[in-house]
Amino acid sequence: MKLYTKPGACSTAVHIALQWAGGPFQAEILDGPSMKAPAYLAINPAGAVPALVDGDFVLTQNAAIMGYIADTHPQAGLGGDGSARERAEATRWLAFVNSDVHPAFKPMFSPARYIGEESEHDAVKAAARTLVRGLMESADRQLADNTWLAGFRSFADPYFYMTVRWAHGTGVDMAGLDNIAAFKARMDADPGVQATLKAEGLA
Repeated sequence: MKLYTKPGACSTAVHIALQWAGGPFQAEILDGPSMKAPAYLAINPAGAVPALVDGDFVLTQNAAIMGYIADTHPQAGLGGDGSARERAEATRWLAFVNSDVHPAFKPMFSPARYIGEESEHDAVKAAARTLVRGLMESADRQLADNTWLAGFRSFADPYFYMTVRWAHGTGVDMAGLDNIAAFKARMDADPGVQATLKAEGLA
């Protein structure tokens, strides 16, 4: 398997999942220009990361790739214990991160996509921070009685970890979210996470 990733993007979560899966893989680190270069556009015409190449199979979209990694490395348990219930629980929290948390950051990253008047960009970002804070509170409640989002370590956790890093980097108020702080500390100390961050220049 070969992963195309950009440091600090949601693709870094896939990189962590591959580390946890334990199988052989390569990671090619891209930047903005290389994501739009013809060589990469031939792999993913959208010019976005992640992209996973497994033989002649090319897969894009974070959530789909996470599921594929779990299914091709069942021994890692990233989709649960093989039961429909645990797979659904892991997928529920992956969907929460992918569909709710990640999009909530987009006004902070690219406010001009939402409002053309530059003087309004700070207000757009502030509203997004408030939204992210609310979502983080939901996750903090889930982590009150769980070490991991789904109740077991799953493919949802690396993706959520990246959004927690984004929250700290974008000025989201994370005060009082002690369960998330403990989760982040566990992830920071994880060997697979450390290897990924080092490989992507984020350590």
